[in-house]
Order: sequence, then C-alpha cells, then structure tokens
Amino acid sequence: MAAYSIFLKESVRKDLESIPKSDLQRIMVRIGSLADDPRPTGCEKLSGQEKYRLRQGNYRIIYSIQDAELTIWVVKVGHRREVYRS
Repeated sequence: MAAYSIFLKESVRKDLESIPKSDLQRIMVRIGSLADDPRPTGCEKLSGQEKYRLRQGNYRIIYSIQDAELTIWVVKVGHRREVYRS
C-alpha cells in the first residue's frame, strides 16, 4: 500500500502553537503515522461528514482522507473540550 501525503490546514498550525511541547511531540507522531494507516484502530468517522477523529491523550485530531489522491488533510487539532466548539 502506498503512503499517503499529509497536509495541515493553516489554522491547524495555529492550533499546534498553544499545545505544550510534550503533548505536541506525541500528536505529531500520531499525525505522521496516518501516512501508513489513515484509518487506524480507534479512529472514528464523524457522522454526517467525510472526516475522522483520532484521539491522542486529551487532544483530538480531526482529518479528512482523499483516497484517490492518497492525501490526508488535518483540519483541526485541539483539546477534547475545544475541538467540537468550532
């Protein structure tokens, strides 16, 4: 299986700036692992959307998968209480 390319929405870069470094490292490893397995164990498809949610500690990674182009777009990263407000 070919590896997917991962892209971050510009707003995600701002989301990541507010996350403590110890958590940020784990989040980035988790995002990077999506290249080989875009639907890992524990990910959930969001109802009514073509997006998925992946947990990393108290943080949530929201992303979309484009299988035809082999791309993943990370659209939101935030604390579990904040990610669903926007």
